[in-house]
Amino acid sequence: MIRAYRKEIGDIWCAIAIENEKIWSTAFATNEKECVRQLRENLPYNQSFTFEEKPSLMAEKIFGALKSVLEGENTSWDFKFETRHLPKYTQRVLNCLTKVPVGYVTTYKALAKTVGGGPRAVGQVMASNPFAPLVPCHRVIKADFSIGGFGGGSEGGVKVKRALLEREDKGFQKPSRTKTECGMLELFPVGFLRKN
Repeated sequence: MIRAYRKEIGDIWCAIAIENEKIWSTAFATNEKECVRQLRENLPYNQSFTFEEKPSLMAEKIFGALKSVLEGENTSWDFKFETRHLPKYTQRVLNCLTKVPVGYVTTYKALAKTVGGGPRAVGQVMASNPFAPLVPCHRVIKADFSIGGFGGGSEGGVKVKRALLEREDKGFQKPSRTKTECGMLELFPVGFLRKN
């Protein structure tokens, strides 16, 4: 049985769904109702789950990781994500995305070049990422270094994306590359992000 938990971290509500030490879904929003809605939407259709009041040890670890991401901290973890129900392309994109470290961004185009497909296909995966922000879709921007969409493309979502990236800026100056299962992925310092 999938167990779900919710918790307010600062002024952000976070929710997680886990089973057998694997994360099925994460969600975050400025209010509890929206956060729970996102979590439900991220789970496979007709997948039963129950909300638990007292977080398990695993849930507390995940909430700790979510807090770190929301605060822009450079942390690592080895959580396992339940992805068998996701299309293979989505799995490839999300797996590759986990390699983008704090302080860097990549572009939809660069990600598409590494995993195959086009920037729009990558954008669709970002829009349906069931593990945000642990799988950091907020670290994917447009090729012209403008912010791109986030949170359904709403203006509020874009503000959240920019705020997350500003907290993650470590002052790096030079582009980099990282090795993924699909090939080398281009990375750019957060500071390359256009201000407008």
